[in-house]
Amino acid sequence: MHDGYEIDDDPRRIPRDTVWEWLSTEAYWARWRARADVDAQLDAAWRVVGAYRAGTDELVGFARAASDGVAFAYLADVFVVEGHRGQGIGKRLMRAMIDDGPGAGFRWVLFTADAHGLYEQFGFAVPDATAMVRPPALPAIA
Repeated sequence: MHDGYEIDDDPRRIPRDTVWEWLSTEAYWARWRARADVDAQLDAAWRVVGAYRAGTDELVGFARAASDGVAFAYLADVFVVEGHRGQGIGKRLMRAMIDDGPGAGFRWVLFTADAHGLYEQFGFAVPDATAMVRPPALPAIA
């Protein structure tokens, strides 16, 4: 616990309704996903990290990762609920997920249109010549 918030990587603690509500209404990158899609992603996640108001199960931040468990991880669905931003929660989520987690030595990747400054603090940068990306077959939802 720190500054009224606690970070926990127990997937059983994640309130799926809260994650679904935020992703389906606030996330520019996820509003097209059906509830069953989000549940499947949570079920298959290699790791999830939640930020909670201290002493409660109120989720105020979240991050999910998919991984091969050996060398590579994909960071996804990182968010901090409005009203709790500016408290360092995003940094604490990232530190718990990447630096302090079992994937500290992995090659990490993410796709984002914002918060580049946060991610750069954890070593994310523009891809080098070894990276290629295939765009989604679905039309992008903005």
